[in-house]
Amino acid sequence: MWPILFCSVVAVAIVLERLWHLYRIKIDIPKFFSRVLGLLQKKKTKEALSLCQNTHAPIARLLACAIQNHKLNYQDQERVISRVGSREVRDLGRNLRGLAIIGSITPLLGLLGTVSGMIKCFMKIQELGGRVDANVLAGGIWEALLTTAAGLSVAIPTLVFYHYFEGRVDNYSARMKEVLQELLEFFGARTMPAATADRREDEDIGI
Repeated sequence: MWPILFCSVVAVAIVLERLWHLYRIKIDIPKFFSRVLGLLQKKKTKEALSLCQNTHAPIARLLACAIQNHKLNYQDQERVISRVGSREVRDLGRNLRGLAIIGSITPLLGLLGTVSGMIKCFMKIQELGGRVDANVLAGGIWEALLTTAAGLSVAIPTLVFYHYFEGRVDNYSARMKEVLQELLEFFGARTMPAATADRREDEDIGI
């Protein structure tokens, strides 16, 4: 039970930290991008860059990088922006692997506790030569099953939150990719070749 309790504390800490992080970076992406694009259309590049740098959100940092490097050729832009995008996506998904691990191991810890309890229960029966009161035996069994119930009680909500956060990260990454592509097209970047697009999808850089 102690390892399961420890896992539950860690899972709660990760969930609260990720919820707070997502709340802090919450932003109306279409509205924000419209403001940035409007400034760029008016040739106010410095103002657009300042707006991005003063906004605490991954999409803002990515757009700031694109604006700062818009004079580079397409290949150099892609390399620089991909590096920044990968870093932002990793930050969005930070600690999610820990949730996945906790969601996977806590049912196993619970099962291990139940099996250990059942082994001790049957060892006791053997020591008493099979002369055991049924009520005593039932009490030992339900106590052993508590660890499995505890493990499942931790694992189920943990996995729910894991998939919720994973979906948020995937959605945010897709929206960043769309906005970035529109900005590059505004700067007159060439259309990405199909082979390059396929390679980037395979690499799953997330922008």
